[in-house]
Parts: sequence; C-alpha cells; structure tokens
Amino acid sequence: MEVVRPDEHDDPVAAVLAAHRIGAVLALATSGTSGTARRVLRSTSSWWAGFAAYSRLSRVAAGARVWLPGPDTSTMVLFGAVHAAVVGAARVLEPGVATHACLTPAQLERRGGDLPAGTMVVVAGAHLPGRALAAAVDRGLGVAHYYGAAELSFVAAGEGAGGLRPFPGVEIDLRDTPAPGTIWVRSSWVCDGYEGPPGALLRDGDWASVGDVGRLRDGVLEVLGRPDAVTTAGATVLVADVEAALAPVAHGPFAVHGLPHESLGEVLAVTVVDPADRARLQDAARRLPATHRPRRWRIVGALPVTAAGKLDRGALSGEAALERVGGRS
Repeated sequence: MEVVRPDEHDDPVAAVLAAHRIGAVLALATSGTSGTARRVLRSTSSWWAGFAAYSRLSRVAAGARVWLPGPDTSTMVLFGAVHAAVVGAARVLEPGVATHACLTPAQLERRGGDLPAGTMVVVAGAHLPGRALAAAVDRGLGVAHYYGAAELSFVAAGEGAGGLRPFPGVEIDLRDTPAPGTIWVRSSWVCDGYEGPPGALLRDGDWASVGDVGRLRDGVLEVLGRPDAVTTAGATVLVADVEAALAPVAHGPFAVHGLPHESLGEVLAVTVVDPADRARLQDAARRLPATHRPRRWRIVGALPVTAAGKLDRGALSGEAALERVGGRS
C-alpha cells in the first residue's frame, strides 16, 4: 500500500486529501531530537471517522474561518486544516478575522487577546490553565478542550470549565501497567504503529496506550502526564530522546525531567551532579530542536532514587519545583 508523508509535500493538506482518495497510509512526523522525525502510521479513515464528533466539539462547519497557528507538520494543525477543508471551512492566517481557532494552552494565553469576541476556540492539551480559561471567557471567547496523542488521536474532551470525558466512540480504562493509573483506550482512531524507530505506543489486543497516567472520577478524566515524557506547549517530548542527545558530553550522572509551568504545562529541566556538566550539556542542548531544549538547570550532590534503586524523576521534579518557589533555582 502506498505511504504518503504529508510533511514532504509543498501542500501537506492537499497531500492528505489525495491520500484519502486513493486509500494510502499516512506517515505523520512527530517530535524528535534530530532531523529524523519519528513517524506515526495511520489510515486516513482513522481521521475521517472522528470528523463528525470534532465538528460538534469545535463548532467548525461550512463557512467558518479557522485560525490554526503553527506549521502543517504539527499533527494538531494538520488535522484541523484537513477537517476545515473537508467540511468547507476556510483557513485564515490572521486571528482578527477568525470565527474559530485551534490553539495550545500557551497560544491561548499569548494570542487569545487577538481573537474577536464570539470566536470559538478549541484548546489541544490535557491541561487548560484556569487563568487562561477565565481570561478567554472574559474576552467573550467560547472554549472547548481535548486531550489526545498522535498515536491515539482523540481520547477525551470537555467544554469550558467542564472536565475531560471520553470522546465519542472512545473507551477509557485505567490500569496498573506499565505504571499505576496508566490510561488505556479503545477506539477506531488508534494508529497502526510506526514507520522506522518505535515510539511510546503500547498495545494489548484492541487496547492501546502511550503511557500517560491519570485519574478517572465520575466519568471525568484527569491527565497527570507521562512518566517518561514531558508535555510542553502542546509538544510531547520523550525524556529518553533528550537524554540520549546529551549523554555523549556528560562526565557525571544527570537526569532530564519535567517541571510544572503555569502557562506551558511543563518545561524540560536537567539536574546534574558534576557542576561542570551544566555548561557542557547546555552547549549540546543548543543544537536540539526548540521543543527539546531544557529551560531549567540544577546542580545536586546526588540524584534521588526509589526504594528499588531506580532514578526517581518524580522526586526530582518536586524538589526543583520547591526550589523555584523558594527562589533558589
């Protein structure tokens, strides 16, 4: 079967539409630390099947003017652009003329004020900061939000301050593997795997997971993140990818981990043991894509470990967060 890589075409949206007409498989580029992106394989029908539910969530229909800031190589942007083309909406380049928009939480905070009152905004991300939501509502914007992944497509969605509930056609199960509270889903929209290097996708029969953990209470899903990944400004970055890029220059132990951030969700942080490694790793990090560059740096006497002797990234993130509050980072 023919494989189409939309990012290799001058018009990625047209490439996806053409792939659907001929029944080709999409190989969608996702974030990676080098020039070689990890690619998710999926049928076009796995996107088309979700269009009706996404239309209800986003209110995007024929005649809408949709603002989708960001490159078409982003799966979030590409999906929104393809959906707009299919339903007869127009994509606009300036927020001031938009009737609808799809943004990350950080984009909502930074650019939400550029949208006209009455604009309907869909926020793509597991965490919608209350401050950003309140500001958007005060400006007269309608807000919905969803959580998903390139491999899983949509998982859960909500409107306004309402919590995330299973997206139509999606079943959610929380399991204790590979970590307590891991989110597993079953739907028609899960990808077929990867082209080239494998990624985070796990399978168990019809069920799939990317390793995110969460809590499910009264049908509302709270996403806590991924133990081996950091989600920053809408991009999911595998910790192992960043550590592999920095390891060749490190002289002592170090660890990459997440640190909570009010508007970005999380930022990448690095904790080192050898003080001289800070400069060495910072220099190496400058060659990484912007999404994979650590924003916080910290020196400790020893890396914390669990009772089993494994690196305790949760403890690292907690310690670093406390130091930020105390003004000592």
